Amino acid sequence: MIIHYKCPNCGDDMAFDSESGTLSCPSCGRQDSIDQFSEQFITTTFSEEETKEYHCENCGAVLITDSETVATRCSFCGAGVVISERVSGTLAPTFVIPFSVSRKEAEAAFKKWCKRGLITPGDFMTADRIKNITGMYVPFWMYDLNSRVNVSGVGTKIRKYTRGEYIYTETKYYRVFRDINLDYVKVPVDASKKMDDELMDKLEPYPYEQLKDFKTPYLAGFIAEKYNYDDEELLPRAETKIESFIESYIRSTVSEYDSFMPEERYVDSNKMNSYYVLLPVWMVTYNYKQKDYIFAMNGQTGKVVGKPPISLGKMASWFFGVAGGTVLIFRLVTFFMGGGLL
Repeated sequence: MIIHYKCPNCGDDMAFDSESGTLSCPSCGRQDSIDQFSEQFITTTFSEEETKEYHCENCGAVLITDSETVATRCSFCGAGVVISERVSGTLAPTFVIPFSVSRKEAEAAFKKWCKRGLITPGDFMTADRIKNITGMYVPFWMYDLNSRVNVSGVGTKIRKYTRGEYIYTETKYYRVFRDINLDYVKVPVDASKKMDDELMDKLEPYPYEQLKDFKTPYLAGFIAEKYNYDDEELLPRAETKIESFIESYIRSTVSEYDSFMPEERYVDSNKMNSYYVLLPVWMVTYNYKQKDYIFAMNGQTGKVVGKPPISLGKMASWFFGVAGGTVLIFRLVTFFMGGGLL
């Protein structure tokens, strides 16, 4: 079933507006609360669940989608549509974080980010080669995890003192045991096989206090996909993501020792809850010297991640500048210590 949201005033297609948080009409400017939008202005087109061919209710154009597409736009009339059977039943997300960064704001933020590159080519920093900016909801699984951690090892405390003409070092050794119970909430793992995992991880954190109960109008006017991997398949990735936090917490519990050498370590992590959520991402395609570079922007915070091209000339200047500054400092220190300038 294809869903269109029609304006009660003029009949044009409405879309989610990131600035007001409402369903907005681009023609007459009407804005409606998502929770109070009347169902009589929702038009639907029915089709078989597994079909990949749909028809736009507005212009009759054929919409061809892959099996993962949840929301898209008609390439002919621009109408935003939601494929409802792909966000219902077991495929229905629990939560969504709506966009708060508009397309215009995303473009301005990306151009500002480009200008900060210390070793990127000058003509890249002009940020005038944006090929495409696409707002999409990326499927994630969020996990609430519990970890029981048992660690044992040897801690040392070192004391230095002077007696007469001698300096002594005293080292005391301690057997250390730690039994730790840790809870982690809302650990996100992207569930789309199309998205770069490293890129999605770097977009974190999201403002999870902005999580809202999922409603299809949030998707209107954006692209969205359903998950490719279920929560059990991605659980190992979630457990891997918390490993650094576990290590950091262990170190914090033995901070009173000058050193700690672990001998035994046991970690038992368990899933307490998992939630299917959609998170907002602006995908930016930037064409530079006939090559496309892909960047991602957090649709709530505006954080930009990606790998821009590197200027070898700028990198060489930076390196020799740092090296030259180091040599100068060394010479000045030598001079003031009585060694004279070399």
